Amino acid sequence: MDYQPGIIRDGSPMENLEKQLICPICLEMFTKPVVILPCQHNLCRKCANDVFQAANPYWQSRGSVISGGRFRCPSCRHEVLLDRHGVYGLQRNLLVENIIDIYKQECSSRPLQKGEHPMCKEHEDERINIYCVTCEVPTCSMCKVFGAHKECEVAPLQSVFQGQKSELNNCISMLVAGNDRIQTIISQLEDSCRSTEENSQAAERELCERFSALGTLLEEKKTEMLQRIAKEREDKTGFVQALIHKYKEQLEKSSRLVETAIQAMEETGGAAFLMNAKQLIKTIVEASKGGRLEKIEQGFENMDGFSVNLDHIADAVRALDFETDEEDDEFFEEEEEETEEEAALAKRVDAPQ
Repeated sequence: MDYQPGIIRDGSPMENLEKQLICPICLEMFTKPVVILPCQHNLCRKCANDVFQAANPYWQSRGSVISGGRFRCPSCRHEVLLDRHGVYGLQRNLLVENIIDIYKQECSSRPLQKGEHPMCKEHEDERINIYCVTCEVPTCSMCKVFGAHKECEVAPLQSVFQGQKSELNNCISMLVAGNDRIQTIISQLEDSCRSTEENSQAAERELCERFSALGTLLEEKKTEMLQRIAKEREDKTGFVQALIHKYKEQLEKSSRLVETAIQAMEETGGAAFLMNAKQLIKTIVEASKGGRLEKIEQGFENMDGFSVNLDHIADAVRALDFETDEEDDEFFEEEEEETEEEAALAKRVDAPQ
């Protein structure tokens, strides 16, 4: 007998156990092998590898020269660091695998309970077993033959159920992937903010060192330029922090939508599921298309424009010397010439006749 997750009623211990055995990525029961993350959450190995490959697109295989990689746990966002073996270096959770085997054996031995299939409101003795494509609602065979849907186009309930459930599952995967991208952008923005702070501090240190060599005469200029750096840092970090806030708001909205979609995926009845699935899918698609926020340009965090070269000023300072007045130089030259002429005349006067 195939495993049927819908045979247990809501609120039963077995259903509560089933919810604990659902992978947060594929939204199906864990498949072997199950890997346990450092944060103690579990994933199917294939799902863990898909998330890892998406976060590390340049990581190729266990034989690659790349040492390892990282990704975030989809349940708690804890960063998971992997070695060169990638996901295959994670430990298998044999306990969870054994629990799944026992759970499936227990479920396969339980008969399908009566009274859990929705009944038609118009024909109380008829089960809802078809789907009206024209009106987009589940209905019964009597409604198609004699009732309000006799002129409508209908389809098998199970095929529509599987189709829309598959579509909703794809939407959830799309939202999860979008959330991972948003989280990556947030991390990049946070790194950019830290780099801006570090580069600003480096620029300030360099500026202070250069101005210290020139002494108090340059203190006023130094203060002015420090204020410019601080203003640029404040503008940039304020802009980045505002972007982070916007992305976090979008992430929170998307996460709430993911939770709603996951709860809908837990619905095992086709008719009950289809009553809300279409609107939920529409909401998810609209949410995925809209809300694209701006990003910062490459090199936004650089503060290279505030680097100051004071070598030419230092050279000018080292070249300073006492200035000599040109008139004084001419006076000294004339005085020396007159002294020489007087000495020559005295020699001629003193010479014997």
